[in-house]
Amino acid sequence: MKPCVFLFVLGTLLHDASSMTHSMKYFYTGSSQVPNFPEFVAVGLVNDVEFYHYDSNTRRSELKQDWMKYVTVDDPQYLDTQAQIHLGHQQTFKGNIEIAKQRFNQTGGVHIVQNMYGCEWDDETNKVTGYDQDGYDGEDFIAFNLETKTWIAPNQQAVITKLKWDSDQAFNAQRTNYLTQICPEWLKKYVVYGKSSLMRKELPSVSLLQTSSSSPVSCHATGFYPNRANLFWAKDGEEVHENVEPGEILPNHDGTFQMSVDLKVSSVKPEDWERYSCVFQLSGVEEDIFTKLDKAVIRTNEKSNMIIIIAAVVVGLCVGLVAVLGFILYKKKNGKRPPSPVTDPEVEEELNPKGSQ
Repeated sequence: MKPCVFLFVLGTLLHDASSMTHSMKYFYTGSSQVPNFPEFVAVGLVNDVEFYHYDSNTRRSELKQDWMKYVTVDDPQYLDTQAQIHLGHQQTFKGNIEIAKQRFNQTGGVHIVQNMYGCEWDDETNKVTGYDQDGYDGEDFIAFNLETKTWIAPNQQAVITKLKWDSDQAFNAQRTNYLTQICPEWLKKYVVYGKSSLMRKELPSVSLLQTSSSSPVSCHATGFYPNRANLFWAKDGEEVHENVEPGEILPNHDGTFQMSVDLKVSSVKPEDWERYSCVFQLSGVEEDIFTKLDKAVIRTNEKSNMIIIIAAVVVGLCVGLVAVLGFILYKKKNGKRPPSPVTDPEVEEELNPKGSQ
């Protein structure tokens, strides 16, 4: 894509869309002795949507979004180049695991080294932030401070790495340039490429759920996009925090998101129920979704169990009624019908198999 055309499309995009913060993140994971898991995996996400994947088992780079085809149009060798780069990363991460094991005085066992880096860009203020951090066995190991252009070591085992990387000013300058210049430029391209997908707005379905009459009522919103959303309980239109437990935003398999927030209704007076509402807000959408706290719309396991019990009782009564009627008819007709040619119950069952349902 020519630079002037790209800038024109970007300008049109920003003019048409409401302001928001976009992000691009890469997650690299190197592992040792983890069953059924590749030694190295690289995943790329834009606005928390996976667009790129590589793993050491296939040694192939894969594009996870249709709009990424524009990247290969601009650079036909993109996938092959990335695969070769990650092949080198795989060897580096394998060596880093051995170094970390020595630092922590470890021998065998399962170990994982991770790196997360990327940037965020506010399309209204044009503010850019970047980050680059490493972890070992689920704990922070070292992180880059973009303001001071130095590395932060949260534990003694990482001090050696900090001293080594801090002394390499060229390396730190290169890292700074990537996080503040190169990364945002690629992010802006991806936002343009995936405009129809990344800039869409999808409202959720909202339900009130409760496991029992004494448990909290959970307001659950699912199927919304993007993940810049807010869900909270309000009383008389004002957000409440007491006796409320918010949940995290989680991804759905179809690329949308879900979240929930619990309200401890045992602390709410019965006469005050109608004053409470669950409120969902989505970035870029002016109208909020309100769901009144109403016992009639709450879905509970108790209701489901009661329906099952009632259904079972009804079926039982029907079966009993049919049996009684059948017995009466049998008594009336028994003298007129010939004896059954089959008296063995097992043979009867075989001659009268169940039909397809």
